[in-house]
Amino acid sequence: MIVIVDYGVGNLFSLKSSFAMIGAPVLVSGDEKEISAADKIILPGVGAFGDAAESLRRAGLDEALKRAAGDGKPILGICLGMQMLFDRSFEYGEHRGLGLIPGSVVDMRPKINRELKVPHIGWNALHLPKGPTGLFKYINENDHAYFVHSYYADCDSRYITASTEYDIELTAAVARDNVMGCQFHPEKSGRVGLSILRAFCEM
Repeated sequence: MIVIVDYGVGNLFSLKSSFAMIGAPVLVSGDEKEISAADKIILPGVGAFGDAAESLRRAGLDEALKRAAGDGKPILGICLGMQMLFDRSFEYGEHRGLGLIPGSVVDMRPKINRELKVPHIGWNALHLPKGPTGLFKYINENDHAYFVHSYYADCDSRYITASTEYDIELTAAVARDNVMGCQFHPEKSGRVGLSILRAFCEM
């Protein structure tokens, strides 16, 4: 069973609907026991990192996710959920993440042309440095996904499975063994997004 973690900060309806479109049953739950019993886990998230991380810890779900990662269960973080997989975020201060992938979440504004709008919102091409494998086995180089974010993951290139260009190359997806993340929204990315979710279901 795939469990979508409900901790009060995710776009759960769209995500659940996307899994329904590919015929994959999912359970939306904020219950630690149900999350621990899952075969695969989706960690969604929208909003501010600090508030989301606190909500996850307050519910005791941070430790459940760390145990699941240690047990080798596939975990997919989406948007803010991906950012929380890292060690820390510098969004409105410094906040501790789950520490499942080494790296930090940083503001894109000091790095990009000041004339570009932030948040970075819209469709952008995906570049696949490791090729169409893993989550991306059903899509192609330069396929487009839908982004909404102001911060991005700054991490070692060995963890980056997709990037996108917004004046600079921004991290679009990451993986460390069974722990994966997409900065973009698969549930808002049409055929490409559904193909990525289908690949996750097959892991």
